[in-house]
This record gives sequence, structure tokens and C-alpha cells, in this order.
Amino acid sequence: MSETTDRAEIAGLFARLSRVLDEARYGDAHTVYADHVTVRSPTGGRLSGIDEVTDHLRRSRPEGERTLHLHGDVEVAVDGDRGSASATQLVYFYREGRPPHREAGVRVVCAAARTPAGWRFDAADIALVFARPAA
Repeated sequence: MSETTDRAEIAGLFARLSRVLDEARYGDAHTVYADHVTVRSPTGGRLSGIDEVTDHLRRSRPEGERTLHLHGDVEVAVDGDRGSASATQLVYFYREGRPPHREAGVRVVCAAARTPAGWRFDAADIALVFARPAA
């Protein structure tokens, strides 16, 4: 594979992550994260392993709340079977048919590994930049 293809596949993990989160398809988290992933986030603290991450995702969404994740400023670097990626993420929290009641901006910094199933994030640090109720 070319470095350009690898970079595109790693960048695509952010889009896949958005779908997993926004569509509440937490069972598909393994298509984004490696089995041995470590995630640090403002809501979950330090999570280790795909099962712990998936359980946290299932527990952390309030009933009836939906999200829309938008990624930008994506940067990717590749070094053989390892990669790094970062993105800015805007998250809108809403209830079906209503405008957002909360917004957040976060910075996501990830390490990626080539696995037999393709590229996966094996570490993610999620830092809150801002959070506010929607105007």
C-alpha cells in the first residue's frame, strides 16, 4: 500500500467513529479501535480495551439524546505500520426534531496501528476545548 492510501484510511477512521457515535452503533467500535485500545476522555477517564470502551459508550448517552460529530483539521502521519492522527471535533447534542441543547469542541489525538482487519486507533486522547449550552 502507498503512504497516501494509508493516510486516507487512517483519516477515514474519524468518519467511521462519527457514524458509530451518532448512530449509536457501539457494537461497531471494533471497526475504529483496536482490541487493546487505550482511550482517555473527559467523560470516561482512562479506558482500557475495546470492551471497556464499548461499555462506556453504551452507558454514557442519556436516553433520547442524539449527537452529531463533525471533524476538521485532520492531520495524519504514517511510519510503516504505525500512524498518528489528530482532529478537531465539534459535537452537537440534541433530541430528535429539536435544535441542539448543548455543544462541545474537543481535540482528538490518536495513535494508529495496521492490523489484519485494517488500520485501527490503538490509543486516543480526547481533550475538551469548550462546552456550552446552545444559544
